[in-house]
Amino acid sequence: MNMYEIIQKKRDGGRLSAGEIDYFISGIVAGSIPDYQASALLMAIYFQKMDYEETLQLTKAMRDSGDIADLSEIPGIKVDKHSTGGVGDKTTMIIAPMAAAAGIPVAKMSGRALGFTGGTIDKLEAIPGFRTKLAMSEFKHLVVSHGIAVMGQTADVAKADKIIYALRDVTATVENMSLIASSIMSKKLASGSDAILLDVKCGSGAFMKNEEQAEELAEMLVRIGKDAGRRTAAVISDMEQPLGNAVGNALEVSEAIATLKGEGPKDITELSVYLAGMMIWLGGKADSGEEGIRIAEESIDSGAALEKFRQFVEGQGGEAGVITDASLMGTAEASLAVKAEMDGYVTSLSAEKIGMASLYSGAGRTVKDSPVDLNAGVLLECKTGDKVSRGSTLATVFGEKTKLAAAAAEVEKAYRIGRDITAGRSIIRKTVGF
Repeated sequence: MNMYEIIQKKRDGGRLSAGEIDYFISGIVAGSIPDYQASALLMAIYFQKMDYEETLQLTKAMRDSGDIADLSEIPGIKVDKHSTGGVGDKTTMIIAPMAAAAGIPVAKMSGRALGFTGGTIDKLEAIPGFRTKLAMSEFKHLVVSHGIAVMGQTADVAKADKIIYALRDVTATVENMSLIASSIMSKKLASGSDAILLDVKCGSGAFMKNEEQAEELAEMLVRIGKDAGRRTAAVISDMEQPLGNAVGNALEVSEAIATLKGEGPKDITELSVYLAGMMIWLGGKADSGEEGIRIAEESIDSGAALEKFRQFVEGQGGEAGVITDASLMGTAEASLAVKAEMDGYVTSLSAEKIGMASLYSGAGRTVKDSPVDLNAGVLLECKTGDKVSRGSTLATVFGEKTKLAAAAAEVEKAYRIGRDITAGRSIIRKTVGF
């Protein structure tokens, strides 16, 4: 067996065997397969695609290429949640405390921002003192003690995925369903939870631009999870416009706290309650999704979810005073309001352009591990369907003075204002696996 033959086989439309896939994955981790051959195979996969059995085998091989977390000492059904990435998506900070308040152990490994989609780890680090670098023993202890812990993904989890993703990113082979699915699920399966909830975003601010693509991916992710022995389900949610009103690290923490207090925007509240309800159902604390949603709503009404958030923050060394005083997270150097140029209604609001505005403000990163401005971002005053007057504020951008003009220009491009009211879209488009 050699890489030349494997590349040739897939180039010509052949189906790779489990042994050939394992050979490829073990070789790139060991460094015995050069980047040019790995890239050639990825390009062959991009054009010739993989069938489901190949995709499942690739996922398992990538899962087994690094450490697999053992969470067996944590009692209960551990439920993980993964979002495919969006603009203003701060749901982890909301639904994890809600699920934990219902008795679901949440042991989550999350990532950082890259491009205009935010990363949960960056957002949590906007809280003074909050630690995301935890030893596995401490991580598990916090879940046992408080029911919830979130840490940065370790370098030893799904090692092959990091190598493959870096190559896909520079060889224009990102947009392949099998490569996307195996990347997501290899990490989720290696993270050790018993059940997995997937939030597949769909729209201008998401990787999947239309519902057909999102549904195809969701069905593949759910099937992989179930075939790997995990209880798995997916929600397809709207990302045509940003989720909530806040886009940017500290801004999103503040909005997450407001939502846990019952004071959050309608869309982020609706989605968070739904996702938390599904986590509660997957974790066996509800007999149906509907019952799970009721339990999730009660956790907000009773204050139990907010209290769980406080325990979560304090457990990881953070300043829980941010719950009542957002200024503890600091303030941006400057701000700039973007005004409406005519009377009318917001007919559309591009999530992608608002995401780019947040990136330009300094809230995101274009290169892995580059620093971010935790207080930068965009705060939306108006969204699709809202009535506006000439000169009224559509949104405010925050960040360093030198970056505000470029960010504001992108915000201006994001808004479309017309004379007619545009009906709002449902935040939840479809469910898979329920």
